Amino acid sequence: MKLTAKTIMGITAAGAAAAYVVAQKKRTALQKEMQKPIEIHGFVKSGYEAVREAFAENFSKRREIGAACCVYHKGEKVVDLWGGIRNIKTGEPWEEDTMALVYSTTKGMAAMTLALAHSRGWLDYDELVSTYWPEFAQNGKEKITVRQLLAHQAGLFVFDEPITKSLVADTNRLAQLMARQKPAWEPGTRQAYHAVTMGFYEGELLRRVDPKHRSLGQFFQDEIATPLGLGFYIRLPDSIPDSRLAPLIDPSYTERLLGFPFALTLDVLNPHSNIRRALEGSMLAHDNQRIYARNLEIPAGGGVGTARAIGLAYSVFATGGKELGLRPETLQQLMAPATPPTHGFYDEVMKGEIQFSLGFIKPSSGFPYGSASAFGMPGAGGSFGFADPEVQLGYGYIPNRKGVTITGDPRDVALRNALYSATPVAAD
Repeated sequence: MKLTAKTIMGITAAGAAAAYVVAQKKRTALQKEMQKPIEIHGFVKSGYEAVREAFAENFSKRREIGAACCVYHKGEKVVDLWGGIRNIKTGEPWEEDTMALVYSTTKGMAAMTLALAHSRGWLDYDELVSTYWPEFAQNGKEKITVRQLLAHQAGLFVFDEPITKSLVADTNRLAQLMARQKPAWEPGTRQAYHAVTMGFYEGELLRRVDPKHRSLGQFFQDEIATPLGLGFYIRLPDSIPDSRLAPLIDPSYTERLLGFPFALTLDVLNPHSNIRRALEGSMLAHDNQRIYARNLEIPAGGGVGTARAIGLAYSVFATGGKELGLRPETLQQLMAPATPPTHGFYDEVMKGEIQFSLGFIKPSSGFPYGSASAFGMPGAGGSFGFADPEVQLGYGYIPNRKGVTITGDPRDVALRNALYSATPVAAD
């Protein structure tokens, strides 16, 4: 067929029409599911009733579709809620063991592995990365410390070649690429969110210091998930059936345009912008056949699990970490204020001030949560997990309808506000 201008326009129009029909069908299915009565399952301990009310209001007032929230206080599970629809195509409900992809909330779980490495004396946060990984000392990376790398201050938020499944699966080839990667600017001077690359650098660093040379996902499974009984994977295995997974629901184009800050929206539309480049490879966590990718490690954004697992993991850290052998010195490092680069906390990717420290995000005026000692990590779409050692709180929240805010999803904020107003927590 000859591709004339008229033909191309016809194909484009047909494609747009088909996309519109698909979008309308999805919207209709979504509206039907939202009109059904929502059942809230689980429990809240006496004194935490406001959290249950906020969770229910997320469905009636904030367009929640399916979600779960779990909170531990002083080591005790005090909130464990789930409800709504797991899969809008089939109408199947969100169950007690439903898991979902949590994007960058994974970063917090990944950072826990390096915290354990620190507690075991395998690495020092203020040591040079090249001390543990000699090949890293190339192209201006010689003076980068572990602390700077984990605080997104290394200027390594992009790779010089596309992030593909074959690259991610070949750890030696990936390590060689990272070793020769040149920073975007002098390390330690600026901050830029390493949206996807961070996890790969963390993984190689851990592989170098772990006496067994395990991948980050395997180390997490062996040393954190299995001992604590967590339903969370940084490398989702084939053994997890699709029936346990909640497919994510994308926001509309209009929601994306109106939800993000204007400067960030402009950057997202620019294919050469820092954020578009930083997000290269982020969609590898999805799979057209099995909802989420299997047996593929993306430690910065490919974690799949339950809110209960996230809440419990952070609870252990919030209460001293004895179950994992966490040393007090390590916990003090995690609780400490973030150290800014020389140009301050303004993030060259996210176009705003963010305070990162040791793989986590710290509370700030731009992203307030918990007490000053808290540390955690949110994920695109609205998920969030954090530890607040001051009140010994571990929190996890996961939705399947993706939100568009970057300063705290309204659903998550409502839950956290209710949590901190709860009598047991407020009394601490």
